[in-house]
Amino acid sequence: MRSSDKTKSKGDAPAGPRPASLKDMAEQLALSPATLSIVLNGSPGSDAIPQETQDRIFAEARRLNYRPNFLARSLRARRSFSVGVMIPELSDGYSALVLSGIEDYLLSVGYIFLVASHRHDPKLIEKHPQLLHDRSVEGLIGVDTPIQKPLPMPVVSVSGHGHVPGITNIVLDHDRAAELALEHLMALGHRHIAFCKGQAFSSDTDVRWKAIVKTARRLRLRIAKELVTQLEGQTPSPEVGYIAARKILASGKFFTAYFAFNDIAAFGAIRAFREAGFGVPEDISVVGFDDVSQAAYHIPALTTIRQPLAEMGALAAKTLIERINSDKPMERSETLQVLPALIARESTGPAPPASGPKGHSLLIRALKK
Repeated sequence: MRSSDKTKSKGDAPAGPRPASLKDMAEQLALSPATLSIVLNGSPGSDAIPQETQDRIFAEARRLNYRPNFLARSLRARRSFSVGVMIPELSDGYSALVLSGIEDYLLSVGYIFLVASHRHDPKLIEKHPQLLHDRSVEGLIGVDTPIQKPLPMPVVSVSGHGHVPGITNIVLDHDRAAELALEHLMALGHRHIAFCKGQAFSSDTDVRWKAIVKTARRLRLRIAKELVTQLEGQTPSPEVGYIAARKILASGKFFTAYFAFNDIAAFGAIRAFREAGFGVPEDISVVGFDDVSQAAYHIPALTTIRQPLAEMGALAAKTLIERINSDKPMERSETLQVLPALIARESTGPAPPASGPKGHSLLIRALKK
């Protein structure tokens, strides 16, 4: 039997229409394939192409269900169009908000990202950059991740405070954050304020505490060492804040306000204060930090210092892509600073008198139950 007489078996897939190519689209639109490629891939220079032309290109791509050949694009450009992101915890509210900003920006410019969590393990912090580099990422974003040496790719560090050559740091103005929190509490009459520092491994712990101490000195606010505690443990849950607050209560020292290192710790502290018989904010006002999504819906709604985490993530991604596309290597470190904001809600109120009914005796009695 001749080959022309052969029939297809039932299992053979029917031949469908040939997918539209870039050349086909270019002919339909009377444009060059290079112009279409620049627009569809969001390449540098696309802003110079008139918006009307860009709209026509995207409309034709939708009509023909055109999908760029990513592999061919990568091979031609010798690019992966991907970046790596290192974070402490995938479940952490802080990291999740930063990641949302990173993702939104990268999607808008045609990049994807690979995420690696290190759980503050020094070995993983050392190992992950090389693993990501081996997978051809073009740059790296570290989120609350210490990066202590230059890497063979552009690096942006969110909440990074080092001065490593080649690293761009995205940081909050912690001096302003301390001013907002302490001035808010002092305006409400609070002079006996307890403080919760972050874990030793957190990038912001030392910088934020120094800012608080400096601001307290300027405002002539005394910080009692018995009213300073520190988060311990690696779990990103309210439990660590609960434990830290109970240590403050156990000191037996009178206080009317509590400034937590972050919102999650503040949630745990509020639980500890209520268990000890104190109302928030009737007896103890509480201020958090970050303004995670749960803060507005907690009972009471949490007063906090808003750290624009999603915006910091987007700025980190934008900065990294600009550095990837730049022909000039960065030999020094640089720092980009963003501003905080006070979000006053229900967890802060006027300071009660030191001689009120819920003084030291109630503190000690409640902790002995």
